[in-house]
Amino acid sequence: MTHFATPPGFPAMSIAQAHGALTAPGQMFELEEVHHQGVAFRAYKHAPPTLRELFDFAQLHASKTYLVHEEERASYDAHRRAAIAFAHRLVADGVAKGDRVAIIMRNLPEWSAAFWGCALAGAIATPLNAWWTAGELEYALVDSGAKLAVLDAERWERVREHLRACPALEKVYVSRLMEEAIDPPLRRWEEITGPVSQWSALPAQAWPDIPLAPDDPLAIFYTSGTTGKPKGAVLSHRGVISNMFNTLAAQARAYLRRGETPPAPDPLAPPKAFLLSVPFFHATGCFAVMTPAMLAGQKLVLIRKWDPDRALELIQEERVTHFGGVPTIAWQIVEHPRFAEYDTSSVEVVSYGGAPAAPELVKRLRECFPKAQPGQGWGMTETSATAVSNFAEDYALRPWSCGVSAPSGEAKIVAPDGQELARGAVGELWYKGPIVAHGYWQKPQASAETFVEGWVKTGDLASMDEEGFIRIVDRAKDMLIRGGENIYCVEVENALYEHPAVMDAALVGVPHLTLGEEPAAVVTLKPGTQASEAELRQWVAQRLAAYKVPVKVVFSKDTLPRNPQGKILKRELKALVE
Repeated sequence: MTHFATPPGFPAMSIAQAHGALTAPGQMFELEEVHHQGVAFRAYKHAPPTLRELFDFAQLHASKTYLVHEEERASYDAHRRAAIAFAHRLVADGVAKGDRVAIIMRNLPEWSAAFWGCALAGAIATPLNAWWTAGELEYALVDSGAKLAVLDAERWERVREHLRACPALEKVYVSRLMEEAIDPPLRRWEEITGPVSQWSALPAQAWPDIPLAPDDPLAIFYTSGTTGKPKGAVLSHRGVISNMFNTLAAQARAYLRRGETPPAPDPLAPPKAFLLSVPFFHATGCFAVMTPAMLAGQKLVLIRKWDPDRALELIQEERVTHFGGVPTIAWQIVEHPRFAEYDTSSVEVVSYGGAPAAPELVKRLRECFPKAQPGQGWGMTETSATAVSNFAEDYALRPWSCGVSAPSGEAKIVAPDGQELARGAVGELWYKGPIVAHGYWQKPQASAETFVEGWVKTGDLASMDEEGFIRIVDRAKDMLIRGGENIYCVEVENALYEHPAVMDAALVGVPHLTLGEEPAAVVTLKPGTQASEAELRQWVAQRLAAYKVPVKVVFSKDTLPRNPQGKILKRELKALVE
């Protein structure tokens, strides 16, 4: 049962009461105190200790479809056989517990098999950004000290001449390689598993017998690198599983808030289908989508490159129940000129994060998906994906908020001097919990600057209300200062989003001789609409103080450039404006 209209008497419980009920002794989300690296934090007592137990649980879904990629389909059983086969090959190739294995490919079924194979063998999966240049990939291979790498053919062509500069790299497996002759250290992925269509014929076997513990490193995910070189966040088994439990707890909290009992899982219910529009190599794609799918038996529908036309086709063909990613994706779907031609009645949840979402988007989602529940969250690579979530009625009532902290986590707003601020004040958001990374790989100084006694300093400016709902105001580095006055970019961007013609918007600073900098906007209009620069400037002037009004509005025919994490690349926009 889904809800959009706020039920009478909502909320039936406060956030604190709902979390208290969910985490009470004997409940699924019961908490216990855990210590790691001298830090105490709350963790889920009944969570699987490592991803291997989660992987084993997925045997319940053996016959269900797990991955859909163009004409290829792999069941949970077929994928299990492929992942275990790769785990054994890692051991045979001399990859020991704690060795790094780089995964460099676009969203393919092989990506998932490689990741889970690393988890089963005790290796540290190190996914690298498939959009990076050869030089950027070389940097991360050297920085991580990867012993083995798995690539698709396109990435292989890009980086092959750089591998001689990676002294730790001993072997490379490439999937879908068309070359006839190959030489060591290059090998074909298909030597291990065969093509996806043959995974179901692989022998069933147990995973390698290698001891694992909850706080063992599972993966190194590199930050987006919007400032300086990317840093590898070290994420643990416990952190990734806690992230999944956080999401489940948020969904259960929505039921309690409306005065209902969360439903028991129904193994006979039709499986959910998730249209994956974000990369596996991003924490959202891997830990907010792929990992929970293994628990729930979801079908993951892969799309080679985001295209709203193809996305609507897949929603109809595969009966997609969940989609999202970043707000722009939701906008492109609901504003598609042929939206009404497709059957989207299967959609139950539209969720997104990675960038602020305008309140107007919630209204449009309600119009286009009247039975679906909207959701928004906040997280970062350093928090193993989602740390804060806003769902269902709470999101409809507070579309400006990314939500509240998970039951296992803590959030606070901190002043530049390190002191916690009162509710309602704007400061830097800090977060603590089992999902927080153990630090940056081989970078003790950067780790000490970002991680303080279990807290991660997020770099986001935010405020928190009395009940714990967090509002992201801006990135600390993105805030503009015009003649001594602070301008929060998100505030101006949201004002632009309220205009009926605006689909995408970003505010950047342009140099000014006496004021230091002034605000300028870059916008993309919805198909079939019109708006002038003067109209948009006047629109903002009617809603915000004069010093916040953009001095210039530049129109872009394309959606604004983003990195894989959904963050707008404002450096590129500054060049466009200037």
